[in-house]
Amino acid sequence: MERDGMETNEPRSSSIQKGSRKGGVRITTRGIVILLVIILAASGVGAYLAFGNRAPPELVRIDGSSTVYPITSAWAAEFNNPGRQVVVAFSGTGGGFSKFCRGETDLSDASRPIKQSERDACTASGITGVVGFNISFDGLSVVVNHGNTWADHLTVDQLCRIWTQNTSSGACGGAGGQVNQWNELDSSWPSRKIKLYGPGTASGTFDYFVEVILTNRRTNDRIRSDFIGSEDDNVLVSGIANDLDALGYFGYAYVVENTSRVKALAIDDGNATNGAGPIFPSEPTIKDGTYAPLSRPLFIYASNRSLGRTVVKDFLRFGFSDRGTQLVGGTGYVSLTPAQIAVEVAKIPP
Repeated sequence: MERDGMETNEPRSSSIQKGSRKGGVRITTRGIVILLVIILAASGVGAYLAFGNRAPPELVRIDGSSTVYPITSAWAAEFNNPGRQVVVAFSGTGGGFSKFCRGETDLSDASRPIKQSERDACTASGITGVVGFNISFDGLSVVVNHGNTWADHLTVDQLCRIWTQNTSSGACGGAGGQVNQWNELDSSWPSRKIKLYGPGTASGTFDYFVEVILTNRRTNDRIRSDFIGSEDDNVLVSGIANDLDALGYFGYAYVVENTSRVKALAIDDGNATNGAGPIFPSEPTIKDGTYAPLSRPLFIYASNRSLGRTVVKDFLRFGFSDRGTQLVGGTGYVSLTPAQIAVEVAKIPP
């Protein structure tokens, strides 16, 4: 007999024989039929206990940005009932758009606007009428380990020099080339290697950071690749919390949730029109835009197909309701104003 890929010399025989006795129990064809009926009946009872005489719940699938995940998961927790279930996951903004454009999800969380190439992919798959809803504002936060007693703020130029792979003196708009140790930024700081943590390349947060910290310096700087990356912001939090020389970035909500584990730095954008010096991320500074250039809008995307479903429209209207707005604030992100909410609600078909 063959067991687990091995053959033995035992004679082959059936463990169930018609009209035979096995271990003192007589197993007949009739008995097998009765057993099958019992199993099917039990399955029916299980289904009845699960749904009663109701149809299974309507399912709405969401995937995408880990930054936006706390918002839509909070909405789902209060919106869900036995008749409707919103399931939220995260694979990064880019990963979410890939699933959305393949028709695998109904809504896509995003921490940046959809790219034209992603719109084209949706159209090619028959996903049309893609529309983005601004659901809140975020302050992308630069954080260090709590044991870091030397740094309390950085300039945008310093951030560029930390993250660029360009080693020339003309890098970062002339601010200088790549640095690898803390004392290369300030001679009074330790001569220790900076350990970098950041969102993975499929993340909209990664895209946004590269654009405002590197690309906008207009020197064709590219981001270095020797950092620990993850689309799961909780992984980044844990890494930084356990590494004295760590520096990383992620959405403001993860700072609010982990103030005892990581420390946010103030950022000085060096903008002469601002002139306010280093600014810490906070609800007021994100809302008024003084936390620059790392304040940004957050989105959820839908399509003609998903907006043709009442349950999807009801979910979005709940998100923009007074209660949905309260839940946004509870996650640590900045809620839209009533006027801004009215603009977004108007995008939802009747």
